[in-house]
Amino acid sequence: NDAYIEAMRSVLRHPDLDAAFKELVLTLPSETYLAEQLDVVDPQRIHAVREAMRSQLAQALADDWAWVYATYSDTGAYSPDPLSSGRRALTGMALSQLCLAAQASGDTVWPGKSLQRFKDAGNMTDRFNALSALVSSGHPLAAQALPRFHALFKDEPLVLDKWFALQAGATDRNGDILPAVRQLLKHPDFSLRNPNRARSVVFSYCSANPGAFHRRDAAGYVFWSERVIELDGINPQVAARLARALDRWKNLAEPYRTAAREALGRVAAKTDLSNDVREVVSRALAD
Repeated sequence: NDAYIEAMRSVLRHPDLDAAFKELVLTLPSETYLAEQLDVVDPQRIHAVREAMRSQLAQALADDWAWVYATYSDTGAYSPDPLSSGRRALTGMALSQLCLAAQASGDTVWPGKSLQRFKDAGNMTDRFNALSALVSSGHPLAAQALPRFHALFKDEPLVLDKWFALQAGATDRNGDILPAVRQLLKHPDFSLRNPNRARSVVFSYCSANPGAFHRRDAAGYVFWSERVIELDGINPQVAARLARALDRWKNLAEPYRTAAREALGRVAAKTDLSNDVREVVSRALAD
């Protein structure tokens, strides 16, 4: 409502509040957290409502986000101190919100500025924030920035993990994330045998992106069962952690509940499962 929007505007414009505090206040609860507050979970409804709210805050506060970006942007040398870190986080959020508002209005200015910021950034954090703004808003310019980022950091494994996770955890629009994730599995720099790389793609999708994972056609659950079984032959401990993505299947609304139960059954039916994975799926089915 209007009172909430005005409250958020007053936080953004407040002269005495810390930038890091402002960024935290304006960050919406995750879809996973929201699901944990409900007895019956409809993941697509949560996703739709949260995205609508995110879009409304982006559009209603567009002038304020532009002010934040102009006020807190720092093009000087990188500094790791808390004050600078907070400013980077808040300007990154502002850029994301401005790109989201631009997607709704058809404006090309802020996506263009984000791409320029991506190119001109003096540090990896600002460059990644600009990339994230384009990816999270679903803007076509992300297709230019993603390969550039990979080329710059292809020899830095931890940074590449962030690059993979950003794409696997991106906001789902009309079921587009699962096909993108399947393509990421074919990337030359992806290996399921690398636990960090597996987490950056498979876990980011199955465990941290409910709106993309819980599909009405159950394709996300099929993908999950395939990866649990595949990982079980490589690293049973990692596979067991992935298996826990459907621990709360009984709280799901239909048709997700039945489809999740079937996916758990497919994994449990494999005769040579490791003890680690069998314990997780058996407990989930029995609870």
